[in-house]
Amino acid sequence: MEWFLLVVLVVLIAGGAFLLRRASAERHARDLADARAEAQRWYERLGGQVMNLHGDEPAVRQALVDAGERYTAAGSQLEQSRTVRQFALARETAIEGLAYARAARVALGLDPGPDLPPLAAAHGAGQLTVEREVDVQGQHFKAGPQPGNDTPYYYPGGRVQGRPVPAGWYSQPWWKPALAGAAGAIGGLLIFDALFSPAFADPGYGYDAGQAEGFDDGSGGGDGGDAGGDYGGDYGGGDFGGDAGFGGGDFGGGDF
Repeated sequence: MEWFLLVVLVVLIAGGAFLLRRASAERHARDLADARAEAQRWYERLGGQVMNLHGDEPAVRQALVDAGERYTAAGSQLEQSRTVRQFALARETAIEGLAYARAARVALGLDPGPDLPPLAAAHGAGQLTVEREVDVQGQHFKAGPQPGNDTPYYYPGGRVQGRPVPAGWYSQPWWKPALAGAAGAIGGLLIFDALFSPAFADPGYGYDAGQAEGFDDGSGGGDGGDAGGDYGGDYGGGDFGGDAGFGGGDFGGGDF
């Protein structure tokens, strides 16, 4: 009788463990399917914007080039994604592309549409509110909240070498060589210090606690910095690893 009870107990334990593993596998499969669908939804929305927007103005052309690059990157990431995290990163790249498409709509004088989910890399970076002009190492740099012939490069906000760079329009994409490696880091930081020195009474962009922390500790990348590193680990990074991070939280947003 005791042996029989022992066998029954072992069978019950084994059965319970099997059911738990099965439930966990089913839950993981659902989470993976949901993450894939969410990333695909934003990717397809970006594709529609890239295909339907056209313009000859420098700001429009450049914003659409950047949006197209993110569309290509997001598609590649979707093909390679095998985990929830990787699909989330692909989703974030697509949303970053939509930020560029939205900038193109602004440059075209169109309704930009509803707000997009916030990019994790842009957390605490703020937005330009006034125009700024500086000369650094014999070169003239300009930045402002609106597109123009002399400020055709849009940046959705993020961190360069650990420092918050606000969203806005710039005369040159000076953050790209800084993100690419040490060769452009020093020049990029000099431009950053000239454009966004906290010594100014009005820094010219939305200043918040996240930026204050960035100025106090230039190495503090925050969520966006960590996410940029994940791009390099999961996909081989490049500029997309530096520009975009993984966006967490409850994201909303409608169609353009």
